[in-house]
Amino acid sequence: MLFGIIANRRRQGADDVIKRVIHWTEKNGHDYRLADDLRALSIDDSRLSLRSRMAAECDIIVSMGGDGTLLATSREVGSAGTPILGVNLGSLGFLTQVSADEVEPRLRDIVEGKHRIEKRMLLEASVVDDSEHKQYFALNDVVVDRGSLARLIQLDLFVNDEFISTYRADGLVICTPTGSTAYNSAVGGPLLNPNMEAIVASPIAPQSLAARPLLFHGDDRIRIRVTSTDHACLMTVDGQTSVGVKNQTQIVIRKAAHSTSLITFPDNSFYQILRTKLHWAVLPTTEK
Repeated sequence: MLFGIIANRRRQGADDVIKRVIHWTEKNGHDYRLADDLRALSIDDSRLSLRSRMAAECDIIVSMGGDGTLLATSREVGSAGTPILGVNLGSLGFLTQVSADEVEPRLRDIVEGKHRIEKRMLLEASVVDDSEHKQYFALNDVVVDRGSLARLIQLDLFVNDEFISTYRADGLVICTPTGSTAYNSAVGGPLLNPNMEAIVASPIAPQSLAARPLLFHGDDRIRIRVTSTDHACLMTVDGQTSVGVKNQTQIVIRKAAHSTSLITFPDNSFYQILRTKLHWAVLPTTEK
């Protein structure tokens, strides 16, 4: 089996975990490719690979860092569909299920078939008046907000060309079920099982007390029209890629044609992770 290794070396202990994965593959008769930005850890340049090529070359991509590293890896894998194992190197790591301490046992589980591959829905976003017709893909969310200015913006929301509502707010979070536990949760949106196919639209600090998050079918086509006349807004994809959006510009968001394949394990269910990492439904305790 050929493992591709992508990592955020700025995380504490990252180099040690990378070396452990390399050692494990060599000891157990497997092969590996290191992302080219990890060249400093390689003694064999033939084992280096461009990130853009790793998905086509490897059987499994091991993404080490935090959820941000995994989100970036998802975009780099793209439509190739190569399964991704997320390894958490120190943060909350809701998407990266595997801790640094359990890397080797989990790699063995993968080789022995004791894992699951979950297909996670992606969002495809495009700015209508963009002359380049560029598409942006999000595993978590697409956020349209006011950027750095401390003032409300105005956004019109449509679904399948039907007008839904006008929001005066700090912005809108449009998320996948996978992303429902991220920014969406912080602004009061619902938590969804990540294996669903649905789209959530949650306003950020709306001026109206009646504004509530909305849940749409996964095949619905979401359209946002910016109607703020005094300044431009910002569209941010997975918290990592930002695009300026002018007044009267429209953004179309829909389910992408391809999905992301994440490696999970039977003993790490979505609801268990909610309880252990987000302390979901944990009852208060009284100190004696």
